[in-house]
Amino acid sequence: MSKRGYAASKKLLTGLIGAPIAHSASPAMHERAAEALGLRGHYQLIEVAGADAAGLRLMLEGVRRLGFAGVNVTYPYKEAVVPLLDALAPGAASMGAVNTVVVRDGRLTGHNTDTTGFARAVTPLLAPSGNAIALIGAGGVGKAIAFALTSQEMADIRIFDSEPARAEKLVAMLAPRGARVAANVEDALDGATGLVNGTPVGMLPNRDTPVPARLLRADLWVADAVYSPLITPLLAAAREKGAKIMTGRDLAIYQAADAFELFTGLAPSTEIMGEAFDAVMAARSAAYQAA
Repeated sequence: MSKRGYAASKKLLTGLIGAPIAHSASPAMHERAAEALGLRGHYQLIEVAGADAAGLRLMLEGVRRLGFAGVNVTYPYKEAVVPLLDALAPGAASMGAVNTVVVRDGRLTGHNTDTTGFARAVTPLLAPSGNAIALIGAGGVGKAIAFALTSQEMADIRIFDSEPARAEKLVAMLAPRGARVAANVEDALDGATGLVNGTPVGMLPNRDTPVPARLLRADLWVADAVYSPLITPLLAAAREKGAKIMTGRDLAIYQAADAFELFTGLAPSTEIMGEAFDAVMAARSAAYQAA
């Protein structure tokens, strides 16, 4: 639907496919952004665990037929949806991962706003030179982060994944842009100036960390794509070491804003989306402390 069409209809139906997603701040961010633009928005959580290709195809067919402007896609389906779509934007095609599906004229097109969102979020942490970055995780989010880092002309990216073949595949995708497979977490961090967690480790109810605290240092900035909780076990340990940290807040807001613009053609207020995000996090924190 065109920009004019949304302004005329005042209705916007979007959503999120993934599992688990009950914790997601996306409904609040998208609905508040729509309201501020004079739209009546509804953001539907579509939580189905363990869906195979046939199940995902059914969900996407529903999105196509039920009037959705589009949907976001999160763990564990960012790669699985790729062959089920009608088309891919160049960035999503390059990395083989999608977090945003836009519906236009009955066709489903995949995009990746994790990449653009992370690039915007991480820029303040990057030094003009000398950045060597350890990336933990080469799945859907890890891929987006790696491509975001290369778009920022980072030439020394060390990628570790618990499945070495996945890291090798990602490095091959990034060639010849300076990425290499790390043999282990220690190897990835050797001489690194930055660390990014691109895995779901540490996302509630999980309380693990992808990196032992003994490997963290004060001169290492640490970013986590997880935002539930905002201060993950990894970030808490990094902060105790005196390291500069970046929570998943900015990534969550910027990727949502970019997705909203793809859905509607309208640029949302990141300030309003941030307020909505913060309200969700505050309510969740209060509930967790009361439990």
